[in-house]
Amino acid sequence: MFPGFPMACLTQAIEPLRAANEIVGRREFVWQLVAETAQPVRSSAEIGFDPDVTLQDVAGLDQLYLLAPPDAEFADPRRSPARLRWLDRTGVTLGAFSGGIFPLARAGLMEGRGCAVHWCYEAAFKAEFPDVTALETAIHTERRRNTVAGSGAVFDLMLRLVEERLGRDCMTEVACWFQHPFLRDADASQKVPVARAANTADNLPPQIRDAIRLFETHVEDPLRIPDVAAAVGLSGRHFERLFKRETGQSPLRYYHHLRLSKARQRVLYTNDSLRDIAASVGYLTSSPMIRHYTELFGVSPKDERRLTLSMRQARMSPPRVEAAE
Repeated sequence: MFPGFPMACLTQAIEPLRAANEIVGRREFVWQLVAETAQPVRSSAEIGFDPDVTLQDVAGLDQLYLLAPPDAEFADPRRSPARLRWLDRTGVTLGAFSGGIFPLARAGLMEGRGCAVHWCYEAAFKAEFPDVTALETAIHTERRRNTVAGSGAVFDLMLRLVEERLGRDCMTEVACWFQHPFLRDADASQKVPVARAANTADNLPPQIRDAIRLFETHVEDPLRIPDVAAAVGLSGRHFERLFKRETGQSPLRYYHHLRLSKARQRVLYTNDSLRDIAASVGYLTSSPMIRHYTELFGVSPKDERRLTLSMRQARMSPPRVEAAE
């Protein structure tokens, strides 16, 4: 656990395993809370969790998962990554939930592997780790690495572990205990919202999905809207009409907002300069990007970065205890 870790990911990991133990009447699964130090770790919900063991002392693991926000840093940047690499060499399966993929990659443990990266962090992850393949799947397992994008998918991964250990009947009963709606396939894509459309991309017509895919893959080098219409096999007028009907906005406006949303990820989750961020989303200079960013989000990128940093620092600080008079 890193300070500010997503608490939902922790509970979604533990509860299915607890239920499986209760269903079969024995402790098939055992878990521990691990941290770099013995001090309590405050979650994203500002609730503290006491670790059972420190990273340096943990032993007897089959699997170890990192739970973290994307800006997480190792308290001990030398010994902690080295310890993770040692656990890897001893055969422990390593994984990451949500933003935990960032410190796992920073420890040099994702080279030559793909990983599931939450869509909220995708632009920031690709900027920091251009040589690591970021995938759009909700879960990705590869060569003793299990990476998961989002707490709902963590529950799915745990259901898979239950099925492998105790069979499909037990897995189904666990899912029904929590009224979990379905078990995602191994290659299921993440649910991604369509901006200002109250919809998800997988529910759109194929031509619109293809157009959005082109927008996503041409953020740094923006395409002309007529060229996108031609690429998806529609006339310019039909494309404009269909796109606006399905998303509530014109293709140009959607594309514009998409590029600024990618810029925002890098503002919030990297230390990149505004000039570099602007270039990464297709602006020749930072000034128009800053103006458009402020118009769309109601705050300048510089002020939002400063505000976010102060909020993170406050969240990670231990609560003050006032002495009684």
